[in-house]
Amino acid sequence: MRIGVAGLGAMGSAIAGRLLESGHDVTVWNRTAAKTKPLADAGAKVAASPGAVAAASEAVITILTDGAAIDAVYNGPSGLLSGDVKGKLFIEMSTLPPGVATALAPKVRARGADFVECPVGGSTTPARQGKLLGLMGAEPADVARAKPILEQLCRKVEHCGPVGTGSSMKLAINLPLMVAWQAYGEAFAIARDVGWEPKRLIDLFVESNGANNGLKMRADMIVAMLENRDPGATTFSIANAVKDLRTMVDTGTAKGAAMPATKAALAAFEESYEKGLGGGDGARQSVYWSRRGKE
Repeated sequence: MRIGVAGLGAMGSAIAGRLLESGHDVTVWNRTAAKTKPLADAGAKVAASPGAVAAASEAVITILTDGAAIDAVYNGPSGLLSGDVKGKLFIEMSTLPPGVATALAPKVRARGADFVECPVGGSTTPARQGKLLGLMGAEPADVARAKPILEQLCRKVEHCGPVGTGSSMKLAINLPLMVAWQAYGEAFAIARDVGWEPKRLIDLFVESNGANNGLKMRADMIVAMLENRDPGATTFSIANAVKDLRTMVDTGTAKGAAMPATKAALAAFEESYEKGLGGGDGARQSVYWSRRGKE
């Protein structure tokens, strides 16, 4: 199938790579053109604009930073909707407020195209393996069309309801992990005067009832950071955590929910970001907080 991918951050690049390996004819675009080179070397075609991606594709996946980027990429002069897109399928996979998807869907449908939102749970490694968790918001007919593509990217695809519900569910499932990175940092701070080596400490936490999959998957990375070694590539940055936590607070507040734990985690992540740690993996929050006030 001819599939386009617009937005080649860490997740977009991983998704495009997975689609290439699955045998699709993939066309990519990114605002920073240098990010297209690894995929071009792997066999992807490179488009000069989002509109050119849409023209070359039967289906287009977008995974972008925020609502402003969505607006520019879809509605700009050379955007995805600038040409004839009748009959095409758009799958929006960014982590954004639900209102972004609900506002975008009628614009896409007005051009004769189908629209599905499907933000995903998981990071770059499961993206490359096709083991993401897909959270789809869509009309039933569009679900049937999008599912064969999404099932090549995801171990499970949940149809959450109409457009907007996928975004709500993505924020909901990510919230405990974001709060947990802060909680682990505070827990490690309590334990720091026990004098254990980092691996022994993290192994104990992994064995405990408080361990989540994020901690288990990043245990080696956390040990490396605690030992001041190179932890490897960032899978989900502190900068993105700040963006998502702000969205969670705003979305929860708009729904009438009090968000005290999320607000506290946001303030702590904002401090880390202001300390220059924005490019670090979200797990670095735990390491930073464990040492805060000591160094």
